[in-house]
Amino acid sequence: MALEQVFTELKLIEKLPSFAEYFKVYDKVNHDLWALYREKKMAKDVLRGKRHKDSLAAFSIIPEISPLEIDDKYLKTMTTQTELFPGTIDMLVHLKNKGYQMHIITNGFKEVQHDKMVNTGLSNFFNNVFISEEIKSPKPSREIFEHAIKSSNARKKESIMIGDSWESDIVGAKNFGIDQVYFNLFDEKIDVEKYGEATYTISKLNELYDIF
Repeated sequence: MALEQVFTELKLIEKLPSFAEYFKVYDKVNHDLWALYREKKMAKDVLRGKRHKDSLAAFSIIPEISPLEIDDKYLKTMTTQTELFPGTIDMLVHLKNKGYQMHIITNGFKEVQHDKMVNTGLSNFFNNVFISEEIKSPKPSREIFEHAIKSSNARKKESIMIGDSWESDIVGAKNFGIDQVYFNLFDEKIDVEKYGEATYTISKLNELYDIF
């Protein structure tokens, strides 16, 4: 939604066959670049510009402003998007009332995370927000999970990671030795022979009530 809004404002959307078609290309390009970022093989600013440059190039489009300026607008607009999964607030209230201490571990950029938390009304539910960029260790590396556990004064055997990224959240948590809930929103097929299964797998947020 944020990207479509920016492309509309910049009149780039008029040069595309459709935004949906563009986003399929962008999503693949962005996914591959993030994989390199997680492996520390690509710098942040390179990723930020390249994801737009390469995606637009696939449609033979050269923007009038730099790809990095496009990303500046994109990140700023992203913080204004406040739509949540249905039942998010009710679920967080349920978890908080049951006494769970909740924290965020994210690979997202620091310019976005805190504002997103405030604008969506989520900040009061979470004790800490651990941003990989600040900790110098992106998920799924062991270091960021270890930092989060120690900083939260938590025990591994009493902790669980809920995430929608198999590579970042679930594999990272498995390798660190804590339980996981895989929010498999898009019904991705996982090689369980290679990775094993997550402790729990859900496809809808309200399935967490059955776990907690």
